[in-house]
Amino acid sequence: QVQVEESGGGLVEPGASLRLSCTLSGGAVGNYATAWFRQAPGKEREVVTARRWMFGTTYYADSVKGRFTLSKDNAKNSVYLQMNSLKPDDTAVYYCAAGSGLIQSRLRDGAAYAYWGQGTQVTVSS
Repeated sequence: QVQVEESGGGLVEPGASLRLSCTLSGGAVGNYATAWFRQAPGKEREVVTARRWMFGTTYYADSVKGRFTLSKDNAKNSVYLQMNSLKPDDTAVYYCAAGSGLIQSRLRDGAAYAYWGQGTQVTVSS
């Protein structure tokens, strides 16, 4: 059974940076597709970034392109979301998700991911 655990959220001012971590247990991260989703109060969940690590390219939502970067560390069985130039609109609960057997066209579909973390709050405010 794969388990997903996020960490790294917090309260920061606009323009600051944060790095979120997502560690998998029960499976090698490189064998999965992983994604970061976020959900702001009163809004629907949206995908921030996603990638099938065995092949394919990284997807980024238009709202975060050039500011957020997805990376992976096989030795730590973890993926990371580096968030720079944070804006108040980035305020949300961020969730890490992992899934196997995903095709590229389903990377943005939350229903395609079987394993989810509990979420970590990111608040951007002055």
